[in-house]
Amino acid sequence: MKLSIVIVTYNRLPELAELLESILGQTVAPYEIIIVNDAGESVTPLVELYPELPIKAINLKENVKHVHARNIGVSYVTGDVIMLCDDDDFLTKQHIEFVRNELKDADFIYSDAEIVSFEKKGNTRIPLSRRTFAYHYSLEEMRKFSTYIPSGSAYKKALHDKIGLFDPDVHNYWDWDFFLRAAKVCEIKRIPIASVIYAFSEAGDNQSSEFTDRRKHYLDKLCEKHQLGNLPQKNFFVLLEEPAMKKREAETKIVWDGKPIYTRFGRADYAPFNK
Repeated sequence: MKLSIVIVTYNRLPELAELLESILGQTVAPYEIIIVNDAGESVTPLVELYPELPIKAINLKENVKHVHARNIGVSYVTGDVIMLCDDDDFLTKQHIEFVRNELKDADFIYSDAEIVSFEKKGNTRIPLSRRTFAYHYSLEEMRKFSTYIPSGSAYKKALHDKIGLFDPDVHNYWDWDFFLRAAKVCEIKRIPIASVIYAFSEAGDNQSSEFTDRRKHYLDKLCEKHQLGNLPQKNFFVLLEEPAMKKREAETKIVWDGKPIYTRFGRADYAPFNK
């Protein structure tokens, strides 16, 4: 199995360094890492700090936004399995190993996660709070609210031949749309291990925290595309406390030690790269 990791990034060098550091520490190495720089500051100095990793950096001259950028990344994949990672999340050390083992019985794998709020000190993020994000997989329930986190998920590359690429027309909901399309044609499996560390806070810049007319527009397009009915737009953390979501909660294995990731990028002797 040749596993290719696709990462889209935009002006998040310290966070991206943490992701790369976590990939470097994996018990199973990836076949290739494709980083799509969506016309942000150069990632070359960061890539040069990790010569052990099989990185191919794609530097876009124009900002095309994250969905188009992922599609570009997929076009460069030469492996037979694709793993998606957001540039501000990271993986615990056995994540790729877990995924590789589970892909023997499924075409599409996603794992549980820990949602973590960070405070940045220099070029290192210090964890402030954490909560488990683990829910039973039910396609019926997934049509009401998606508990699929794309970071760390993996699937056979051939899936794109069946359902096409990610849909920029639903923008914020590209991952939910991709999951629902994939579920129609392949076997999906949830890994009950919280091996993805998902950066999210109510005060942060994560796009899932935005509430705008534009975001509602994309939700309506998703609902129309998949005949989901009229789904309301709600605060993410409030929704997780609702009775319907509480019923979906599942047991999971916690594997993260809760410690920050100290990177080569964040070390004092690499200060010239941190300007």
